[in-house]
Amino acid sequence: MGKALIIGAGGVASVVVHKCCQNPDVFEEICIASRTVEKCEALKNKLDGGRTKIQTAQVDADNTDEVIQLIKSFGPDVVINVALPYQDLTIMDACLATGVHYLDTANYEPPETAKFEYSWQWAYKKKFEEAGIMAVLGCGFDPGVTGVFSAYALKHYFDEIHTIDIVDANAGDHGYPFATNFNPEINIREITANGRYYENGEWIETPPLSEKKVYDLPEIGLKDIYLLYHEELESLAKNITGIKKIRFWMTFSQNYLTHLKVLENVGMTSIEPILFEGKEIIPLQFLKAVLPDPASLGPRTKGKTNIGIIAQGTKNGEPKNYYVYNVCDHQECYREVGSQAISYTTGVPAMIGAMLMIKGTWMKPGVYNVEELDPDPFMELLNTKGLPWQEDFSPTLLD
Repeated sequence: MGKALIIGAGGVASVVVHKCCQNPDVFEEICIASRTVEKCEALKNKLDGGRTKIQTAQVDADNTDEVIQLIKSFGPDVVINVALPYQDLTIMDACLATGVHYLDTANYEPPETAKFEYSWQWAYKKKFEEAGIMAVLGCGFDPGVTGVFSAYALKHYFDEIHTIDIVDANAGDHGYPFATNFNPEINIREITANGRYYENGEWIETPPLSEKKVYDLPEIGLKDIYLLYHEELESLAKNITGIKKIRFWMTFSQNYLTHLKVLENVGMTSIEPILFEGKEIIPLQFLKAVLPDPASLGPRTKGKTNIGIIAQGTKNGEPKNYYVYNVCDHQECYREVGSQAISYTTGVPAMIGAMLMIKGTWMKPGVYNVEELDPDPFMELLNTKGLPWQEDFSPTLLD
């Protein structure tokens, strides 16, 4: 039916490749491209021999011309960008130049400053409309499935949603004293930034990790959750009817936070360049090099994740509450695709989004966040492609 160019060869890309190969009726051909072609070849060697034809290519995703040449030579229907968020715009430019649809899992972020916002990508809306091509932004889990959950809740259970609390809990244990479950650079930049939430038309900032609650999560129990800023808040505050307040919460263990505080205190989380032995280095990038590679955590990680949204609002003038969530088991993910649940919960939705684009189910020119699209076909595929969801109509609310 279609061809997908997958840019990236890390943990999430590996899941996307595995899941595309499980669905050869839709993904007849894929090309895996990365700066390090050996990683692409390793993935190809694992999965070759099935019905999906696999190619590999070397590409520098910072170089629009290289991406254009690759798109022209492979001729994909959609480009799945699971490289770094710093590369979103160069890849979007290449898609514009070649008239090919685009999907990513994380919003553009300038390398020199920790800013998580959609303004740069939303600025492409008119260009994509005029080119007759579609861009789907943030089609991972959060952002991604959390937006689909919100749209589904609004479509089926609410006339208006007034409050959304996104809760992202990871109860996995990898056995290391300190490691990050996805790209350390992105992860640590997220956590050390100020918290921020939306209330009554305004953005309210909080010091990093200063707002804490305890929440009892299905299948993983009581966890400390901390308020963070996360990019989907920006698009959901704009796109969900009636929203008055929206927050994002994530679990961290005391051990993780202690390590992080020490690293911060000694300057290792800084993104300001320093001189070391005559060379300029960025401490956070050096830290990334010495920490365990997130892709290596799969075989060691035990436990589960639980990610969902708690919505409060009204239906027919009556108050209504609703919680929809997915529980994912690290070891089951590893058995299926060789990755832990953090990569799995991001990679599966990216494949589903691309599948809906290739099928024409999600297809209209322009630039869209997932909550602007019909949630129903996506929700159906979550249940059949590895991320089944559960509902609760009387959840504990976060005041």
